[in-house]
Amino acid sequence: MEDDVKDEGFRPLTREEAQKLREENPSMSVWAVLLGQLLAGCLVACAGWALTASRDVAWSALYGALAVVVPGALFARGLMSRVSSANPGSAVAGFFLWEMVKIGLTVAMLFAAPRVIANLSWPAMLVGLVVTMKVVWLVLLLAAKSKSK
Repeated sequence: MEDDVKDEGFRPLTREEAQKLREENPSMSVWAVLLGQLLAGCLVACAGWALTASRDVAWSALYGALAVVVPGALFARGLMSRVSSANPGSAVAGFFLWEMVKIGLTVAMLFAAPRVIANLSWPAMLVGLVVTMKVVWLVLLLAAKSKSK
């Protein structure tokens, strides 16, 4: 088996090379990503309020953002528990369990939206939801650029 690895050009990193790689590519906190998503959701809500002068539109957009951020925070917290990281098997099982909880909570929040927001604006809520979901790429890009400076 070692011969197969050598034939493919694979070479394990030395301790120093691995340390240098970690320093050049630091990980980002999931909480920073969630904060970026929350800020984007607040900006969408403020933009909705500024464009329409309707508090219902602003609350609907903010609720859509919260339907992404709250389940995401619960998912992150669940994955960081000791049980979910005890061994590789429990980590995989924990990932799938918390992902199902996240999806279930998101769906429940969307079904509850008309009861929580009296004059719900579905388009505003969906814009808040989609922008908040998709802004994660922008947050990661901005974090990578700030770390490279």
